[in-house]
Formats: sequence, structure tokens, C-alpha cells
Amino acid sequence: MTKIESEEAVINRPASEIYNFLSDFNNFKSIMPEQVVDWKSTENDCSFTIKGMASLGMEFEEKVPASLIKIKQKGKAPFDFTIHCMLDQATENSTKLKLAMDADLNPFFENDG
Repeated sequence: MTKIESEEAVINRPASEIYNFLSDFNNFKSIMPEQVVDWKSTENDCSFTIKGMASLGMEFEEKVPASLIKIKQKGKAPFDFTIHCMLDQATENSTKLKLAMDADLNPFFENDG
């Protein structure tokens, strides 16, 4: 399993507001890059195609209010993956956000660093 982690970012919004946005897949369409097409979503799952690549589906695996959201692949996907969105309230109006992805990638694509 390969783990990919983002840098920690600080967002000038309360953790509850960020959690509410990220815990509904209907909100994701507005933040997708143009390479993502055929977007379909409900509050709890979504499917889409990345131009020239693959079709993917995702669903929520776990939600901890204002703290953690876990997303996993749904249906057929080129590889198994889980995305962790970790929220940490820094101040009353700012939140630290870090993303981590565990992916079962083909060893050909992995980088030994």
C-alpha cells in the first residue's frame, strides 16, 4: 500500500464549516478540475470520469464531525484507495487540514523516493 500525504494547510474557516462542505459529495463538483467529466453525485457517493484515464466512484466510509472524513473507492476502480481528510480546529475561525491517501498502486507507478 502506498501512502501519499499533503502538506498541512490552514483554512480561514471553522472546522465545522469545512466538515459540512466536505461531507456532501454534491459540493465536490464545484472544486473538480476540468479533466473531471460526467460527474454524478448524491450526498454519500459520487462517480466521474477523468478524461483520457479512468472512471471512478467514491463513497464515505467514516465521518467524525468537524474532525475526520474517510472516503473509499466504490465499484470498479483501477486500484483500491482510501482518502483521509483530517481537520484540526486551530483557532475559532481557522482550521488545519491535511489529506492522506492510501492506494494499492501497481509497483510500476510507485516511487521509492
